[in-house]
Amino acid sequence: MALLFTAQPSSLFLSQSPKPSLPLPLKSNSLSFPLSTKPHKSLNITDEWGEKTELGSEPEPTKLPDSDPPINEDEWEEEFIEKGNGVPTAAAEKVEEEAFDNRIEDLKRCLVDTFYGTELGFRAGAEVRAEVLELVNQLEAVNPTRAPVEATQLLDGNWVLLYTAFSELLPLLAAGATPFLKVKSISQTIDTGSLSIVNSTTLSSPFAEFSFSATAAFEVRTPSRIQVEFKEGTLQPPEIKPTVDLPAEVDVFGQKISLLPVQQSLAPLQDLVAGISRGISGQPPLKIPIPGERSKSWLLITYLDEDLRISRGDGGLFVLARQGSPLLDQ
Repeated sequence: MALLFTAQPSSLFLSQSPKPSLPLPLKSNSLSFPLSTKPHKSLNITDEWGEKTELGSEPEPTKLPDSDPPINEDEWEEEFIEKGNGVPTAAAEKVEEEAFDNRIEDLKRCLVDTFYGTELGFRAGAEVRAEVLELVNQLEAVNPTRAPVEATQLLDGNWVLLYTAFSELLPLLAAGATPFLKVKSISQTIDTGSLSIVNSTTLSSPFAEFSFSATAAFEVRTPSRIQVEFKEGTLQPPEIKPTVDLPAEVDVFGQKISLLPVQQSLAPLQDLVAGISRGISGQPPLKIPIPGERSKSWLLITYLDEDLRISRGDGGLFVLARQGSPLLDQ
């Protein structure tokens, strides 16, 4: 009601012809707050730790970039997926593959160098055998052919023995260590088409070369293991040399003995030896069956590539190189 009647009460009782009066301004009793156009000042409050905090201030809005971040694309607009080192995936895989191949080649060369001069392992000492076994284990761990028996293109062919720790070959290797008899070669031919294996050995003496072999059939048991059963052995007629091939000297209990006088005394027998060679060369080979349980064996191929094969069988270790491999020249 105070807002409607703001004039003084005595003004209601004036004369009948009152003098018109101007209306008095109404005095409002309502509350009002002045609006300030000055910028609002922020307040600084100090907390109990003595650190000041500014109230009333609002962070400035961040401005988003007008364009997306650049994408690593090549000139053909193909995006590369980068690894942690920033190298494209294709290039990194190629580098890793080359490093892997170089490591295998280094291990193979080191292995061949380790047993060099041991006469297929016969003269290898305990230290050399331990080092060979360590290198073999490292190669087996990085075997590039996970299913060797199924890799027929790699497995087929003639393999030349480089080193063995097979005890049953020790008598043969011991005979080959004598001055007048040498093991010229021991090889193994594998034919996965006919499921057959032929082990061949050639011994060389000053007068002739003797060759014999053993033929076996095999069955595939696992992708890396075969079961072998030897069928028969074959003795080839000795190949008489046209000349007597004696070494210049022999080592007997650490002493060098010259054989030149012996060579001179055998010179008149050259014609006789040549006649015997012509007579024997036409003879057929002698075949001998191999019966019994000892004819059965197994072979586990633990490493295989284009020029090296490592196998284990019946407690023996065999390291072989493919015929024609550069490893045979080391």
